[in-house]
Amino acid sequence: MAFHLKKEGDVTVVDVDGQLIVGNRQELKEKVLDELEKGERKFVIDFTNTGYIDSSGLGVLVSLSKKIREQGGELRLASLNEDLRTLFELTKLDTLFRIGESQEEVLQEF
Repeated sequence: MAFHLKKEGDVTVVDVDGQLIVGNRQELKEKVLDELEKGERKFVIDFTNTGYIDSSGLGVLVSLSKKIREQGGELRLASLNEDLRTLFELTKLDTLFRIGESQEEVLQEF
């Protein structure tokens, strides 16, 4: 499991490799909040290489979205596989997040 941060213009992109679960959710939260403290306001989390997100992973995404919005920013998601998209639909989180088919699509819409 690894999180890779990169900049695409004024957007911070986080690539999630592996699962987003209770054991690593805090690492993701810290990385994003560190960037938020540095003044970053636009975030994309890319799940191209992610097969599973547990309830604590969903919780950290909701928490991050709230904190980023409070600072005047936005968190968007990209590249959910079919299972993850179904999970977001079942939990109604697809109404909270803007979700794009690809990282490129989400970046263009910012």
